[in-house]
Amino acid sequence: MAAAITIQNLYKTYRSGQQALKGIDLEIRRGEIFALLGPNGAGKTTLINAICGLVSPSGGTILVDGDDHIRHYRAVRARIGLVPQELTMGAFESVWASVTFSRGLFGKPADPAYLEGLLRELSLWERRGDRIMTLSGGMKRRVLIAKALAHEPRILFLDEPTAGVDVALRQEMWEMVRRLRHSGVTIILTTHYIQEAEAMADRIGVINRGEIVVVEEKSTLMSRLGKRQLIVRLQAAIDRLPAGLEGDRLELAEGGTEIIYTFDSNTDHTGISALLRALDRQGIEFTDLHTRQSSLEEIFVSLLKETA
Repeated sequence: MAAAITIQNLYKTYRSGQQALKGIDLEIRRGEIFALLGPNGAGKTTLINAICGLVSPSGGTILVDGDDHIRHYRAVRARIGLVPQELTMGAFESVWASVTFSRGLFGKPADPAYLEGLLRELSLWERRGDRIMTLSGGMKRRVLIAKALAHEPRILFLDEPTAGVDVALRQEMWEMVRRLRHSGVTIILTTHYIQEAEAMADRIGVINRGEIVVVEEKSTLMSRLGKRQLIVRLQAAIDRLPAGLEGDRLELAEGGTEIIYTFDSNTDHTGISALLRALDRQGIEFTDLHTRQSSLEEIFVSLLKETA
């Protein structure tokens, strides 16, 4: 798949001496949803702002659809929509004026029908004449999304887009993201709601202390780093694992009513059958068996611990 964004050896050092980005190499594919995860201060927003031309890198190159983001700044920026974290907009402007201005800012001809459809999709049409200062935080977030999409970008950055918004808006937003992706728009999002990245993303990138820790297909990342566990619910609680059952992959849950067995689901011999036979020999009866996969959040935490 062709690259929408190619980043090579990207550095950013602020005047204070803080090194926010340290030799970033990253390729984002056209038409994918790419989730960038990392703790506060990891460099997520700096990286996004560098791509969008809001921060000047100290070194390295950024190509957007093959064009250098500095030499072809206007053309590159016109392809990009950005929904920032901060709710910064003209307080006295109306919703319609703000969105119309954003479209014209990129040299796009007037298209009231397109903007009407956009505002309707974001449940803003009935508020189009309202001043932004009168809107709730959730409605202001919707306006930011409308402004980012007003010039019909082919690449959309969502920097913590659901921070502080209600569940209804969050669900509406992700439905819109899916539709945009289906139309060919490349989506790059940062989020603290890791379950959203797990549900939405095609690929996951983890950044920590200004460095990319890992970039993987979501399914590959979860398969490679995620643990799979068999939970054996016992008929009666036990105090300790019987002799012969101790091991790194077995543990007794608090309360003694469950045995947890960690295994690799990618191998032909998981050891589950041998475990069940061993339990039978020990006279340990169980009432239920089920398996679970490590969540993306657990994987994320383990990656950060490895790179701490």
